[in-house]
Amino acid sequence: MPQRIVIGANAHAEIAAALQRVRPSLELRGNRFMDVTADDLAWGDTYVGFRRPRAPTMGNIKWVHCTGAGVDAWMYPEELSRDILLTRSAEAFGLQIAEWALARALAVSQQLLDLARCQSNHEWLQRDIAMLRGTKALIVGTGDIGGSIGRLFRALGCDVHGISRTGNGNADVFTTVSKSDALASLVGDVDWLIVTVPLTSATRHLINRDVLARCNGAVLMNVGRGAVVDESLLPSALDNGWLRAIALDVFETEPLPAASPLWNDPRVMISPHISGLTTTAGVVEGFFECLRDIENGVAPRWTVDRERQY
Repeated sequence: MPQRIVIGANAHAEIAAALQRVRPSLELRGNRFMDVTADDLAWGDTYVGFRRPRAPTMGNIKWVHCTGAGVDAWMYPEELSRDILLTRSAEAFGLQIAEWALARALAVSQQLLDLARCQSNHEWLQRDIAMLRGTKALIVGTGDIGGSIGRLFRALGCDVHGISRTGNGNADVFTTVSKSDALASLVGDVDWLIVTVPLTSATRHLINRDVLARCNGAVLMNVGRGAVVDESLLPSALDNGWLRAIALDVFETEPLPAASPLWNDPRVMISPHISGLTTTAGVVEGFFECLRDIENGVAPRWTVDRERQY
């Protein structure tokens, strides 16, 4: 049974204290993920963290509990050994990320960035302001995150459509839901193209040149994973008028390199992967939910499906 827990996270001390309050018998070590050592992994039987340590192997670890919803760090560039149980966070990030997306949509429609520039320059430039009501959103991914975004946009009068692997989605949120292979044919008349899907072999560069070239001035938002969008195409997508603005919380390389042209483009809004932040309470709840299943001899509910990669 899991007993020696290695925590790889910035908040490792807080997480360790919270775990021990619930189960004082656990033995715990913690550090930032990049500072977890091979000795730590040889000592432990369980690893709790969002990112893979930089040690050459996972040592004696038999169970990895990923503290985020996305597990791509454990699938790429090399999949975690299938001899090791991989579970993920049970925490729901939909409401947090929905507010992030709505804030960016309002920033575009209300022209907040340009108004701030005008204020800084003491310029009184009147303009028309658009409403979200009556615009069309296409949300790629119809799970908790996509559904939460869709619900918020729909409450403001947007026409909300979805894309999913199966073509399924909540009918109370999405006017229609189509399968992923229909994506390129649907982007031509949308105002908001919002990406929420995890990174898998099927979703890598799902937003590619074919999809972007068929957009007609949409605003692209990405809160899934950076590599779902072919980031190298974004400057030309803006210059060609395929997109009129972009809001990104995730990137193919994080932190976003200082040389990236996205930093200085006024049509791009950047945030440092903060749209849905893991909480200590969420880590603890998810860990113990999985641990109870293990102790009861059943597969944890939040076990990652290695074939679907989430």
